[in-house]
This record gives sequence, structure tokens and C-alpha cells, in this order.
Amino acid sequence: MSDRPRLLPLLGATRHGSRDAMTCLYRCGNACDHPVPNTSDNTYFGDLVESEVSRRGVVRAGAVGALVLGFGAAAGALAGAAPASAAPGTPVVPEVTDFGRPPPSVGSGALTFTPIPPNQLDTLVVPNGYGHAVVIRWGDPVVPGAPEFDLHGQNAAAQSKQFGYNNDFVGVLPLDRRGRRALLVVNHEYTNEDLMFPGFTSLDSLTEEQLRTAMAAHGMSVVELERVEGTGQWRPVSHGRRPYNRRVTALSTRFDLTGPAAGSAWLRTAADPKGRTVIGTLNNCAGGVTPWGTVLSGEENFNQYFVGGDAVSEAEKAKLARYGISTTARYPSGSRRWERADERFDLAKNPNEANRFGWIVEIDPFDPESRPRKHTAMGRFKHEGANVIVAKSGHVVAYMGDDERFDYLYKFVSDKKYMPGDSWVARKHNLTLLESGTLYVAQFEQTSAAEIDGSGRLPSDGAFNGRGRWIKLVSGNRSYVDGMTAADVLTFTRFAGDKVGATKMDRPEDVQPSLLTGKVYAALTNNTDRGKAGKAPADETSPRNLNKHGQILELVEDRGDNTAESFAWSLPIVCGDPTDPSTHFAGYDKTQVSPISCPDNVAFDATGNLWISTDGNALGSNDGLFATAVEGPERGHLKQFLTVPLGAETCGPFITGDNRSVFVAVQHPGEITGASVEKPASTWPDGDYAKPGVVVTWRLDGGPIGS
Repeated sequence: MSDRPRLLPLLGATRHGSRDAMTCLYRCGNACDHPVPNTSDNTYFGDLVESEVSRRGVVRAGAVGALVLGFGAAAGALAGAAPASAAPGTPVVPEVTDFGRPPPSVGSGALTFTPIPPNQLDTLVVPNGYGHAVVIRWGDPVVPGAPEFDLHGQNAAAQSKQFGYNNDFVGVLPLDRRGRRALLVVNHEYTNEDLMFPGFTSLDSLTEEQLRTAMAAHGMSVVELERVEGTGQWRPVSHGRRPYNRRVTALSTRFDLTGPAAGSAWLRTAADPKGRTVIGTLNNCAGGVTPWGTVLSGEENFNQYFVGGDAVSEAEKAKLARYGISTTARYPSGSRRWERADERFDLAKNPNEANRFGWIVEIDPFDPESRPRKHTAMGRFKHEGANVIVAKSGHVVAYMGDDERFDYLYKFVSDKKYMPGDSWVARKHNLTLLESGTLYVAQFEQTSAAEIDGSGRLPSDGAFNGRGRWIKLVSGNRSYVDGMTAADVLTFTRFAGDKVGATKMDRPEDVQPSLLTGKVYAALTNNTDRGKAGKAPADETSPRNLNKHGQILELVEDRGDNTAESFAWSLPIVCGDPTDPSTHFAGYDKTQVSPISCPDNVAFDATGNLWISTDGNALGSNDGLFATAVEGPERGHLKQFLTVPLGAETCGPFITGDNRSVFVAVQHPGEITGASVEKPASTWPDGDYAKPGVVVTWRLDGGPIGS
């Protein structure tokens, strides 16, 4: 008999699927209440006998996610002062190269921690032997000279200098070779005015200054950190110049547009007739760290910030609707009403403004004077994020998911090759890599299509698996989609995917390649519309109808080449309660694994273990962070490492390259229907009212995380 803890009942608050209704309102503008934007009738090729794919091609040179950060000499050359060849005053991040054989200091890779049980506690819970601390929270100072946070006197000027709201992606980039200083880079995805402003009654009742404050609470933060006394704990530097500290906001930060669609008619507005400069970034979700020391950020549910879609021309309505923008009502449910403070959010007056969001953003945290960029060559959709790897050929490959029910998985291959080295010339070159390349969308084939009945039962070959191919959409200025120019494909990428028959997925979110194996892993969060009348039925990539719990996809590029145009795929983990026969954990004994629901973000530690965070746990427990081996006899042995407080979602995560620190973003704590500043559903982290924040966890004995 299993001694796994029983699952707890759901909270009493009204639920919207597996999320609370309040989260649905503020995070995605009640997307589930609106029609599914993808109305195409895409199909798969059909059954195909799975062929053998080489699994030995280990990708070289890339540095993504946790593995870009090898703190300490054992992990290789790290960021330090700018070399003599650098441009004056321009910090340069030295290349981080070889993680093929992790140094002994990162541990054996065995996950020996005792998993924590599912729970509904209003605190962060970690395994015995681990410590945790809040690194930074909403309202804490970022820019030197920022005023002290005043809950009752919030304003846009102050918030533009303070840590923003609802942190999501977390990246940590080293600042010295000894691993004592680092830069924390964080996305601020969205705001919840119910939980921000005392006395809140409705979005319509907010003052213009409150609306501008909310705009300033979106965006990104860059914060200098220092290690605490040689442990795995980190804290913000609170003294000195802190020249890197920076806030990027939706309110005032200027972004350059790059790539083939920059300057096109689709991106021009009255305020920007050249179509090359955008004010702000919206709904930034996940992201990634590049080998050249920049951070990528994905603009996701930008549709909820715009009103007036009913007033655009009939020709433009289909384009808006495919991106989830209502064309039948001036104020659809979930509207932010930002147009009261800035008319660019009124599509009746500025019909192209929405086209300027939904991109991958690149920010250089080592150059605080640099202007962030939106890369049109990487396509426009509801980006969860982007993670890059350097292929054998030297080209940079980025993997991306479009976080919507029945939308697609993409990859981008750069035209130029990555230039190794820590010179200014190399870094200047690498900063252009994402400005031009080839964009693909995935089409999945199946080995056992006839056996998929929507129940989640494994087919007779014992696996959900198959082959697939990357369909070329655009390369440079050349379109491969009939009837669409390159600018059309890149601005309305979802239509391009529809036209070429891409495979409809169950909310593809974070996608991350492993630097140790070259395999790629994607979190498919859930899709409760799967199999409903008039909707796509279950298939082998999405084997359950009414899919509440999601699955993990493993993709192996042919010949171990990340630029390949074909691949093999499988589902090593089909999430849910392990006692449910529709779940699957790579064949591991299910009485020994932790329950998991709604995978959202994925990351790797330095020894190649896969870490999975969740969003909207449909099993009744708080969301959490989990880890499992993806190779060897422990493959599929999933263990829960932490849970976040009541009502919160686990975002990030980020494991430093020395395996001594795990960072997670605790997003929307206490976001439960009926909660307010005065009557909080959570009092994390300070015991008064709920505040989103970033947490670091470490082993108390100083050893490597997990093992």
C-alpha cells in the first residue's frame, strides 16, 4: 500500500476550471469565457511507424536557464569586469562553455530529498534540511533613491522605482567569478487591483493615477544581489551605486522593434509613423537567459489591455479575434480600462497598437542604458517565453510555446552563428543573432492514433510517441506561407500556423532544451476544451479529453541537431493523481511519485534533472515545484520539492549552476475570490496583506540542491 499523503479538498472559493475566478479575470482577461481563438481544422498526417533517432548528440556551447550560471570556479569562466577589448563603460559577460561534465561540487544528480506532502498552508513549505527566504517583494526599492513603499499613497513615479507586481520569470546572472554577486532579472506579468489598492471597488472607479501605477507595476526589474555568508541564500545589495538596478515598465520604457516586420504597415501608428518604437511591454510571462548574457521575455496575454475592437474595420476584425481580442463589444469582460489613462489602448483610435505586443523581448541587464528590443523575426503570438541553445553548427535555436488552448509549438533558427569569446566584438555580434532567421511551427505525427480514445489509456506499444516535423513559415524576408508576406507571417503568426496545418496542443507553455542531452522539454499545462463538441478530439500528443492536469512533452531532434527539420517525440509524464489510471510517469512505480497537476515552467539543474513548476493545481493542493530525473533508472520518479502559499502560483524556477540555490517567484498569493487588501486570503510573506515576491531556497548544510 502507498504511504503517499491523500489529496486535500478544494478551497471554498469559486473556481474557474482549476484557477480561481479572480486569477482568470486579472491574469488572462477571462480567456476561458471567450471563444477559443483557433477555429482552424488542422489535422495530423496519420499513423507513422516510429523510427529510431540518435540520442547521443549532445549540444555544445549553449547556456540556457539554470545552466548559464556556473557560480564558482568549478563551473567555468564567469562574468566579471569588462575585458580590455570591450567598448568603454560597456560590461561584457564572458562565455560559459562546457557543461557536458558537471563539476563535482554540483553533486551526483540523485534526488535524495524527502518529498513534501500536498497541502493548503499559507506559507512556503520546503523539505527538511532546507532553508528559504524572501529575496524581494512587491514595493521593495529597486532603483537607488526609491521611496519607501506606501500602501495608501501609491503613485506611478514611486512604482517605477520599486519592485513591480506579480513576478513570473526569474533569471540570475553572475557578476563575479567567485559567485558572490549576481543580477536578478524578473518579469512582472500582471496586476491585481483588488489586492493592490485599499478601498478598491471596480476597475472603472480607479483614478488615472492608479491606472498609471498599475502600468508601472508591469514590466521587468533588474536587481543586484549578494550571497549571504557563503551559503545558498541571496539578498539585494542595499548600499553603494548599484549601477545595474533598473525598472522596465509598461508606462514609459521605449523598445526598439527589430527584424523583417519592423517598420511594416502593421506596426505603424499615429504616434510612431515609422513603426519602429514601442512604449512598454505587456503581460511578460516566462523567459530565458542567452549565452551572451541577455534575458528574453515573452509577452503573453496582451489582448486584455485593449478595448474598442468592435470599431475596427471588418477586414481587421479576424486578425484581432485570432489573438483573443473581442470584436463584438467595446468593453469585453476582463478589460483593464487603461484607455482612460492612455488612448493608445483604444483600438477604435489606434487599431495597430495591439500588433506591437505579443513579441519576444530581449533586455541587456549588463547595460542599463541600452534600450530593450522586440524581435519580430521570432513571430508574434501569446509567448510564454523563449529558451535558446547553440546548435552544433553554431546557429542559435530558440524554442517557444503559444500559451492558448489548441495553439502551437514553434522554434527559431538564427541566420548568423554564435561567436564565442568575451570580447566586445563577439558580444556586439551576438546581440544581433535574434534579429534574423527562420521560424518554424511543429506538426506531430503519431504511432497509435487509432488507439487513442480520450481516456488517457496507454496504447499497445506502451508509450505516447511518434515522429514530427518543423514546418518552415518564414526565413528572413521570404515567406513560405501562401498568400502571406514575411511581415504578414511574423505579425500574424497564428494564421500562418493555421494555414500550414500545425498540430493543436494543450496550452504549450515553457519549452526548455537540456544542455546535457540535447533533448527538449515542453510543459503542456491543460485544456479542458479538448474533446468537447466542435473542438479537437484527443490525439496521441494530447491523449485525454477534458484535460485538467496537462502533460510533459519530450522532443528529440534528428541527429541531435537542434536545427533539424524533423524529430521524435514522447510524453514521459501525463500529470494528475498517480492513483488515476490515466496518468503516466515514464513507467516508474506510481505509488512512489508525487501528485502533480498543471505543469507551467520547466528548468534544469546542473546535473540534468528536470524541475517543473505548476499553475492552477486541479488536485486541491497549493501549487508547487517538482523534480525528476529524465535519464536512467530514476526517470519518472517525480518528487515535490516545495509548495507556495495559499492562492499563489509557482513561477520561475531557476537553479544556479553550482546547484546551491533554487529561486522561485511566488505569484498572486491570496488571489482568491472575495479577497481584498483589507480582508486578505493570504498574509504571505509579512503577516499583513499578500505581496508577490521572489524566494530562494538552499540546503542548510551547504550541499547541492536536491541531492
